[in-house]
Amino acid sequence: MKTRCFDHIDLRVKDMSIARKFYGKFLPQLGFVEERPGKKYHTFYSAGGDRPSEFFGFTQDKNHKPNGTRIAFWADTRQEVDRLAKLVCKAGGKAPEGPEICRGYPAGYYAFFFEDPEGNKLEICCRERPIIAK
Repeated sequence: MKTRCFDHIDLRVKDMSIARKFYGKFLPQLGFVEERPGKKYHTFYSAGGDRPSEFFGFTQDKNHKPNGTRIAFWADTRQEVDRLAKLVCKAGGKAPEGPEICRGYPAGYYAFFFEDPEGNKLEICCRERPIIAK
């Protein structure tokens, strides 16, 4: 059985310094605890030990334009969503919505929607009753 469902997220940003400050304030709270800055890429790895681990990375693209794509991060509880929502707002997250139970979503879907300083759409969510696709 697979133990991982994704390998990495590779996001484009216009300004690396703004992205480093913003993502550095909340990605570690989501489990991306090993930060590896680089000249071209800035990466936050999950705790993988001696095995490959998921990572969230970004690189600068001066022509990047945010679009409708949304990246959603998992939280185990509503309290974790609430805590992280406060942290994201303090870090400079824009266009906050929630945290709230999302009407029109599967039962028990609780989320906080926001944008990074450049307008990339993000979310932190908790599912009280996980839905498994058939």
